[in-house]
Amino acid sequence: MTETGNPIFDFTDADLKAALRRAFKVTAIIGVVLAVVLTFVYGWRTGTLLLIGAVISATGLWEWQRLVAFINARLDKQKTTGAGRVATTFLLRLLFAAGLLYVSLRCLHGSIYALVAGLALGIFALTVEAVRMIRS
Repeated sequence: MTETGNPIFDFTDADLKAALRRAFKVTAIIGVVLAVVLTFVYGWRTGTLLLIGAVISATGLWEWQRLVAFINARLDKQKTTGAGRVATTFLLRLLFAAGLLYVSLRCLHGSIYALVAGLALGIFALTVEAVRMIRS
């Protein structure tokens, strides 16, 4: 296979941005749908834990979109927002996620597997996007 025929070599910054945006949407939609289903089947605490995991996963994808845009702008020598602002929002999101995990595990006594499933939704969505890219 030649280099130009391989979709990995033809992957642009716009493709990455679109893939991350689609992964964010897939994570949010599947997270809400699964949370509603688990709420009816196993109770509100388990549904809430899955939703919390999905929110953390989706915010991680959103933050990666911002980091990729910042890095691409720096590489292209375009005007960007300050590096301190990007780093600060990244660290604040990590603190938010850690606090949300701590409070949810401490206060909600639902299934821990639902929380892990919510956290894994971002990885699932990114995997789906990678398979789409390879198959196209």
